Parts: sequence; structure tokens; C-alpha cells
Amino acid sequence: MKKQFILFSITLIAAASVCFGQASSPTPGKLAKETEITDFEKAAWEAFKNKRADTFKKLLSKRYSGVYAEGIKSADAEVADVAKIDLRDYSLDDMKVTFPSIGVAVVTYKATQQATFAGKDISGAYNCASVLIVRRGKWLLVFHTEVKAQ
Repeated sequence: MKKQFILFSITLIAAASVCFGQASSPTPGKLAKETEITDFEKAAWEAFKNKRADTFKKLLSKRYSGVYAEGIKSADAEVADVAKIDLRDYSLDDMKVTFPSIGVAVVTYKATQQATFAGKDISGAYNCASVLIVRRGKWLLVFHTEVKAQ
């Protein structure tokens, strides 16, 4: 009986390691979702850059929060900042998207921008993260944060 138990345990461990060792290749559906999220994030930056406050507002959830060095902002405060920022140029790099649950996406990336806020230069590299949720079949930005890279 002891010998059978040991044999069973070894077989179970070997089978588990084979199962966990399988690399899951990205499915076309997952890649499409990731592209949809990165395109959404780029659209938000473009709306901000082009001072399209109405377009930008449509991308935000009513419960949106933005967390920055100067404080926490609501959706209305974030939309009001569109007029105060002169975003001359930017690039978004190393974008990574994860889906922690159905209808939720988290995107992290590095943004490099040439910009001023209320006349003050805020150019530089930033580490960014956004959380998006699906509401009525449409992705909405519910959280965003930027930290100036050291």
C-alpha cells in the first residue's frame, strides 16, 4: 500500500509539472483585445493632445479617478485640464495589457512627453498605468496614474 502511494505521488507530481510547464500561446481573440486596449489608450492621449475635451470625456467613466503628484482628480477635473495642458509631442512604449477579470483591463507603459501645464514645463518620461472597464459594451477609463521616471 505504501509503495502504491509513493508511486501515485510521484506520478501526480510529474503530471502536474508537465501541465504547468505548458506555455500558453496568445489566442487571436486575446491579441485583438490587447490591441483594442492599446488603441483606446492612444486615442485618449490623442484627444488630450488635440484639446478635444468632449471626445476625451466620452472615454472616461463617471467614477473615474486620476492619481498624480499634485493630487487625485475626478473625471470633470481631468477634462478641465485638457485646456491647461499643451502636449506638443509624446510617445508610448512598452505597453503591456492584462485582463484580471472579465470586462477589466489593466495597461502599463512608459510615456515620454514634451508638454507644459499652466505654463510650467512637465516634459519627461513617465511610468503610467490605466484601468479600463466595460460598460454597455464599451471600454471606459476608470483609473489612470502617472509617475515621473527617476
